[in-house]
Amino acid sequence: MGREFLDIFEDWAEQYDSSVYGHNKEYREVFANYEAILEETAGKAFGHVIEFGVGTGNLTVKLLEKGLQVYGIEPSKPMRDLALEKLGKRVSIEDGDFLTFPLPVKPIDSIVSTYAFHHLTNREKEEAVAKYGKFLQPGGKIIFADTMFEDEKQFSDTIEQAKQQGFNNLAEDLQREYYTTIPVLRDMLERHGFNVSFTRYNHFVWLLNATKQ
Repeated sequence: MGREFLDIFEDWAEQYDSSVYGHNKEYREVFANYEAILEETAGKAFGHVIEFGVGTGNLTVKLLEKGLQVYGIEPSKPMRDLALEKLGKRVSIEDGDFLTFPLPVKPIDSIVSTYAFHHLTNREKEEAVAKYGKFLQPGGKIIFADTMFEDEKQFSDTIEQAKQQGFNNLAEDLQREYYTTIPVLRDMLERHGFNVSFTRYNHFVWLLNATKQ
């Protein structure tokens, strides 16, 4: 359920904002167009929103600026603490993950996340999609920006490129976590009753925009 990576989150919490804004050259391309990714994710959301993997709260800020009601889910206590320091009392952030979380009383219209869905295996991703499909009403949305690949060849080529550039931490991340391909995600979402489109923002990150039929 992604919690096997909590130690990484805790080690990275204090460096996260510095990395996403381009100060770590190894991850610079991963976070290229970061502001546009946040803006587009927030811009496609509506109504009452669950945000999974709040992290340090950068997407949450954008959602709140658009007047949306946000219910945050974040498994890492250091990340939650940093987000609450940034956001104050403007949002509730609960301990949870993509599969195990306290569901708010109010109906949910949108589910959003950035840079986090890859912490689930493909089986867990499908379990999550099936779960969301049960409580989202027709027209409800899943909007996830994450590292994904056009096919397995692009995935393996990207790992090799990282190694050749000496980006060993990036190469290890790509091999350790559960990155997947667009065809797998498309099939998964369509089988659970979603129309889905994908928009690319850099070599790594695509925006998945799924609407329940």
